[in-house]
Amino acid sequence: MRDLAVILPAYNEAALLPGALAALAAQSDRDFTLVVVDNGSTDDTAALAAAFPGDVEVVREREPGAGTAADTGFRHAIAGGATRLLRTDADCLPATDWVATGRSLLDGADLACGRSVPRRDERPSLAERRLYPAVVRLAARYGRLRHRSPGFRCPFVLVHGHNLAITAELYARCGGTPREALGDGSEDVTLLNRARRHSDRIVRAEHLVVESSLRRLRAWGPRRTLLWHWDRRYRPANDAVHVR
Repeated sequence: MRDLAVILPAYNEAALLPGALAALAAQSDRDFTLVVVDNGSTDDTAALAAAFPGDVEVVREREPGAGTAADTGFRHAIAGGATRLLRTDADCLPATDWVATGRSLLDGADLACGRSVPRRDERPSLAERRLYPAVVRLAARYGRLRHRSPGFRCPFVLVHGHNLAITAELYARCGGTPREALGDGSEDVTLLNRARRHSDRIVRAEHLVVESSLRRLRAWGPRRTLLWHWDRRYRPANDAVHVR
C-alpha cells in the first residue's frame, strides 16, 4: 500500500467503471494505490477493477450501502499504511491533476471537499451545466444554517462523497463514514460533520475537480433528485436506491 490511496466504491458498474479507471490511469501523479470496493456486484466490476494498469487492490464488501463500502475501503487503506486518502465513484471522471491536487491540499488541510461538474461525454444541457449546480450551491448555503453547533470547529461547506480528500489520522479520529444503506442518509454530509467536530482545517477546494454522471438526475428529474438529497424526502417506489 502506498502513502496515498484512492478509494472507489462500485456496485454493478461494468458499464461506467472503465471510464473511471482510464481517468485514474491518466493522472499526472500515479504514485497511489487504487482501492476498489466491490459492493456485492453481480457483473464484471471486480474483474475490470483488477485489470487497472497500476497499483490496485480489490476489496469485497457485501453489505450494501455507499457509506459502508466507502468505510471498508478507507479502513483497508489505513490498515495498509496509507496516510492520505482520496475518494471518488465509479461513474466519475477525475481531472488529470486530481490526485496531485488532492495530495497538495492535504499538506495544509485535514479534509478537502472538491468540486463536481457534469460529465462532458454525457452532453449536459445548459440547465444541467448551470442551473442545477446553482441550486445545489444554494442548498449548501441552507446547510450552513442547518448544520450549526457550538461543537463544530469550522463552518459547513458543500461536500460531494465522490470528490474528497482526507487524512487517515482525521478519518480514524472522527469515526469515518457511517456504515448505512444509501437510502438511510447522506454519508458524505455525516462524514463532514463528524470531521468538523475534530478539526478546523477543512476546506472547500474548487480546483479539486471530478466530472460526475447525470444518470440519477435524468432518471428522477431535478425535483426528485433534490428531495432525495434533502434527507431522502423522495425515495423510488420500489425502494431500489442502491445506486451510485
